[in-house]
Amino acid sequence: MDGEKMEITKHLFFNLSLMIILLFVGLLYLEKSKKFSLSKPSYIGLFILTIWLCIQFSYAPVSYARFDLRMIPLVLGGLYVGIGPILIGAMVAIRGFYGINIGFWQTLALYVPLAFILWRFHPWFFKQAPARRILCTICMGMILGILTVLGMSFDDAPLNLVDAWFAYLVIPSLGIGIISYGIEFIRKTNEMQQELIKAEKLKAVEQMGAAISHEIRNPLTAASGFVQLLQDDYLSRQKRKEYLAIVKEELFSAERVIQDYLTFAKPALESLEELNVKSELRQIISILQPIANQNSVEIITDFSIIGFIKGDGQKFRQCFVNVLKNAIESMPHGGYLHVSTEYSQNDVTIKVKDTGVGMSPQQLERLGEPFYSTKGKNGTGLGMMVVYSIVRAMDGSIWVESDVGKGTTFHFQFPTIPIKGNKQTGRV
Repeated sequence: MDGEKMEITKHLFFNLSLMIILLFVGLLYLEKSKKFSLSKPSYIGLFILTIWLCIQFSYAPVSYARFDLRMIPLVLGGLYVGIGPILIGAMVAIRGFYGINIGFWQTLALYVPLAFILWRFHPWFFKQAPARRILCTICMGMILGILTVLGMSFDDAPLNLVDAWFAYLVIPSLGIGIISYGIEFIRKTNEMQQELIKAEKLKAVEQMGAAISHEIRNPLTAASGFVQLLQDDYLSRQKRKEYLAIVKEELFSAERVIQDYLTFAKPALESLEELNVKSELRQIISILQPIANQNSVEIITDFSIIGFIKGDGQKFRQCFVNVLKNAIESMPHGGYLHVSTEYSQNDVTIKVKDTGVGMSPQQLERLGEPFYSTKGKNGTGLGMMVVYSIVRAMDGSIWVESDVGKGTTFHFQFPTIPIKGNKQTGRV
């Protein structure tokens, strides 16, 4: 075949290159937007744009003959999206702008029946296996290519039959096969991703059920045992009070587990108020001071004089009770716990630093994940899950630094509330 006479083939390859580039750009957009599906209007707009590009950059040796690959978006859009009649209507309108001539009437005669075929074929098409769907699109492309060349053979267009037959039998089928395979690959990947998400959700529910069940069963079992002891008619009044106090404490433990779960599942703030960070932290430290004394942990504070944030006081205290308690428990042989704050016009930063056992990089990466705990069997991970949920709900941020054997530092940052008057800071 003489290269100079293969003009149709060269131009159709150019058309196909444009479509593949457009498809690649579309895939980059979908990946960036973290979704692999578009709305129907978006599909219609994308396919109409592709059709226009095909016609605009077609090979037109004479005014009434245009050689292009418009059949590819028509077949794929009609079969995969079910918008064949819309696309063919748009294609006929676009083709009309390039002249109402014999080429236009040939387009009308070929593609108007195709609109009806695609509309009826679409429901059946999606019931087929992926390999058969690819085969169906390729066969339809070949049939349209044959009909296109046969139609052009009846007019006076300058036509190299070898060039035309090669171009319309090979290139449309090749393009449809490549793009159709890509569509099926993306569909399969998306389905696998959805199945993986469902499996992860199911696993999370199972882990949640196991964790909650384990944590609630322990106090309830203890409470049940003491209730049985209370049924003894000969039990002294003092023992009865003692056992009732233990039952009450165990029930409170079960309630705290449920509250932690609810806080994680629904971290929305119930009430917003201005919080004095220094006062709130002092109150939390006073609550935890007995536990610190038991563990020989010295708490050292360095608070900015001012620093107000907006949030839920109860949840703020719950968050930092969890953090400080974990820090104290990480120093079973004693140590130092530094709690400090920094104030700026934009943020209040809270730093909690301990001299405990620390965490490895692998543990640090998983910190805050559902049901992950550095305490092993002695923890469920609910505490840190609650911490991260509350910080997010209060529009704050959290990051952690840690070294094994050297300790851990938690950094919290919350948007500050501007205060009137003197904005100078100090240390206490």
